[in-house]
Amino acid sequence: MKKLIICLICAFCGCMSSSAQKFAVVDMEYILKNIPAYERANEQLNQVSKQWQAEVDALNTEAQTLYKNYQNEVVFLSKEQKKAKQDAIVEKEKQAADLKKQYFGPEGELFKKRTALMSPIQDEVYNAVKDIADQRGYQLVLDRASNSGIIFGSPKIDISSDVLRKLGY
Repeated sequence: MKKLIICLICAFCGCMSSSAQKFAVVDMEYILKNIPAYERANEQLNQVSKQWQAEVDALNTEAQTLYKNYQNEVVFLSKEQKKAKQDAIVEKEKQAADLKKQYFGPEGELFKKRTALMSPIQDEVYNAVKDIADQRGYQLVLDRASNSGIIFGSPKIDISSDVLRKLGY
């Protein structure tokens, strides 16, 4: 009996709350792919990332070369020379790791550059979505492209094209 009453209360509350709310869906991947500034920013980030990765790879290659040379010469070296060569190898590996962290770490240069390039575009899209939601009375706008568990979203409630029109694309 308790279960029946609880189920009825939940169903009643669900019906009451769902009838009072309006929902919409956007596809951020679709929107961003159709914004040329976003594509240019992505290309710029890719170029910078490749350049920085080449610098890190060059240091790693130097460290590997030092290690191979060390292995070939180890039998001819004194303890002091071995220690010096080992220290040089470790230092080169540390330089590569530090450079990688500087460029690609959580607070690295790539993160800062991505934030500087992408934030204005994302803010513009957010404001357009917010304006449309305010105009049409949507209480909730979900992103279809994210991994949010949306199995189906009716094309009638997809406002992606409206957002692009509002942005001028």
